[in-house]
Order: sequence, then structure tokens, then C-alpha cells
Amino acid sequence: MPPTLGSLLRTPRLRLRLLAGSDLLRREVEWVAVSELTDPTPYLAGGELVLTTGVRWADNPPDLRSYVRRLAQKNVAGLGFGVEVNFDRTPEELREAAEEFGLALIEVARETPFISIGKEVSRLLAQEEYEGLSRAFAAQRDLTRAALDGSAAVVDRLARELDARVLLLEPDGVVRHASPASAVDLAPDLVGELPRLRGAGPKIGASLVSGGARISLQPLATGRRVRGFLAVATREGFGSDDRTLVNAAVSLLSLELERPARGPGLGPGVLSALFAGALDPRHPGAEELMAGLPAEPVLVAAARGPVPDGPPPDGVLVTTVAGTGGALALSSAAGSGHLAEALGELFDGPVGLSEPVGYADLAVARSQAERALAAAEEEGRALLRSDELPGGLFGLLDSPAGLRLAEDLLAPIDRQRNAAELLASLRAYLAASGRWDAAAERLGVHRHTLRYRMRRIRELLPGDLDDPDHRTELWVALRLREGRS
Repeated sequence: MPPTLGSLLRTPRLRLRLLAGSDLLRREVEWVAVSELTDPTPYLAGGELVLTTGVRWADNPPDLRSYVRRLAQKNVAGLGFGVEVNFDRTPEELREAAEEFGLALIEVARETPFISIGKEVSRLLAQEEYEGLSRAFAAQRDLTRAALDGSAAVVDRLARELDARVLLLEPDGVVRHASPASAVDLAPDLVGELPRLRGAGPKIGASLVSGGARISLQPLATGRRVRGFLAVATREGFGSDDRTLVNAAVSLLSLELERPARGPGLGPGVLSALFAGALDPRHPGAEELMAGLPAEPVLVAAARGPVPDGPPPDGVLVTTVAGTGGALALSSAAGSGHLAEALGELFDGPVGLSEPVGYADLAVARSQAERALAAAEEEGRALLRSDELPGGLFGLLDSPAGLRLAEDLLAPIDRQRNAAELLASLRAYLAASGRWDAAAERLGVHRHTLRYRMRRIRELLPGDLDDPDHRTELWVALRLREGRS
């Protein structure tokens, strides 16, 4: 949450003194606005701490009662008055009006520049955003680990993280799992929405209000067929971090419901998380996971089309890739000749095969396999091995698979109306190594404009912009697309 008036008053170096509104210290300060206008309200959005010295009041005193009333009606966080500039002390009329209209009034000492208050609010907002992202990533990691124990564990974890009531429903509305158990009472209110959602397709959700709760209802599917629904009910709705967590749960549950487990205790959601690098099979607590995985070194195979019905060949684990219509297979590299023959029987179309790797390099192997698949499709070959392709990092990137990865990474931004502005801002921010002033100057915009855009980008992208690996991925994706434009 944004900083409060109380937190600013408790900052000694700001030398702030409360004159009115002792019961309003929990008001959140969303921004600081400095204005000497006699009526700044047309330029305010609400939630600001308005700062003024009354420089225009000496020659033409305004109606301070009307001035305060308008600010209170605009629902600003409070009013800060700088003394010893034009007035030795805060006008008594101003204090009386603040008491009358319920507006917090703060006196700002002459030694405290207004910019210091603005910087402190910006620092607290940035700290809150960073802490929120850290909590969100930790929650996503815990949610992914819960997938090791199946869909019910994912639902239970999501309910705890959001302090919400969560339902996992079959396509016909039958409750598959409820957390807590009392969440089952929500089911009758949702049944009427399901036929419409089934007809709308796998990407259309719904929001409704029932019994004082706000309910988000999302379909679960990896292809065109809806295999269930996830309902999440809260009292206050969702913040951006909450929506990110719900989306992660939808992805995990969609994969988990797509097919039954392939291998000892391993569901497709777990395999997908393994390929994405969200699970570390070498972790000391992952012995059970390792027991169900092929022995190192392993091979990764990529194919187009859904996972065929029936059991896979012995020693091969298979999962679908959400949103791509493709599949990934994992097998020990031992007997790779037999594996190539088995994959040819498993998939109808072309297959791309990685080089042998350990689990630490599974993400690299996946990229190799997908690049080999793209080349196999272009050349009309049934099977293509990664070591038959041009080597080097640029050889990997300059391929349909590399471009698709770049497009997938930037897709949340591409879907926005102001995608061009956001992409330009992201490029400038990365090029300046995160230095706000340098990036803003390069774009020709104010740094606050850039901060707003970057805050929006952080909400859209699933990764952490403070993570050097993620920043590198974004930079490479931007440069790769520029090279293809």
C-alpha cells in the first residue's frame, strides 16, 4: 500500500507538524502535488498531498474556506503549508477550515524543501512496489511447488496466499475441490455463468458479485477445450499482484487437467514447471521428484500438435505447452537411437531433438529442441537434431523459435494500445541500465512519465525487472525484433 500521512509525519528529517486531522493519519499518499494556484483541483486526481506556500495569497487573498472545501471534495490526502516564505505561520483561517471539512493540514518548516517530501513519497512507493513484487514472486514459487502434489494442493495454496475462497470446478460445474471447505457454498451462484463461458471460448473469464464477495471465474484450458473452471472469491477484489498469482494458478491447473500424470507421481503441470525452470530437481528436498525423472544426461524433444492418446514409450515423459499447440518430451540420453524411433511413432509431424544435457541446462535444451523443430518444419524433415544446426548464440537467436520466444516475452506489452510508447520506454530504461534521468532524457519525456510507464510494464510482465537475467532476456528480445523489422 502507498505511504500514509502518519509515516511521513514520523520521518524526522522532514520536520512536518500536524495542525489538523489527527484522525486522518492513515490516509494514503499516492503522490505529491506542488501548486500555488488558488484552485488546483482541476489538475488533481485525488490521493495527492498538496503543498503550497500561499505565494499568491499576499496580494489577493482567496476564500480559504472555499479553497479547503474544494480540496476536501477532491479527496486529496492532505494539505501541506510551507511557512516562513510568505507567511510566518500557517493562517488560522486555514486550520479552522481544515477542521471543518475534515482535511489533514500539515505545516512544513522553512528548512524542508518541498522536493524532499516528494522524494520521500517516491522512495516509499518504490519500496512498496519492490516488496509487492518480491511477495508475488515468492507466492508464485510456492504455488508452482504445490503443483508437485496435484491440483488440490494448488487450490489450497492459492486460497492461503490470497486469504480467499477458491473452487476448482468440472466443466459442468461439479465441485472438484474447495478451499476452505465452506467455499463449496459458492457453487450454486456460479452454475448460471458456466454455459456462457463454455460458449465464449477458453480465454474469456467472468466477474460477478455474490453475497458481498467479488468472484473471478476463469476457464481452464490449454487448447480449445475447456476442462474446468477456477473461481476465486474475495471481499475487496484483486490487486495487480493478486491477479498475477491467479493467472499463474490458471496456467498450472490448466496443464494439470489437460492430461493424467505421465510418469511416477508427475503431472503435466509439474513437467511444464520443470521445463520453465520453476522447479529445481537438484534441490535437497526434491528426492521424490528425481525418482520420477529420467537419468542424466537427458534429451528434450519438441513437436507440434497435441500429446497423442495412450501411454508414451517407456522412459519418456510428455507434456503439452500451454498456448502453443505443441508438446515437449523428456528422456534419458541413453539409447538415443531407440528414442528417435519412439518419438517418430509418438508424434505424427516433425520432431526437434536437443543435445544431451544435465537438468541444470534443461531450459537450454528446450530452446535447442524448439529451434530444431522449426528447422525440421522448414526443411520437411521428420527428425532434426540440434547438433545439425549452425552453432553459436546468434545461430540460436536467429531462428523462428528464437523470434517466437521474443514475441511471447513481449506479448503482454504488444496487446496494449500504447504498446509503442511502452516498448520504447522499456528499451530506453534497459539501455540506460535502469538510470531514470538518462532514460527519460533519451526519450524526451519527464522522469515521472517514464516511472509511470515502467510501473505499467512491471504490472504486465511476469518477470522481475530487478533480475539481471530477466532484463537481459528483454533486451535480447527487443534487439531480435528490431533486427527482423
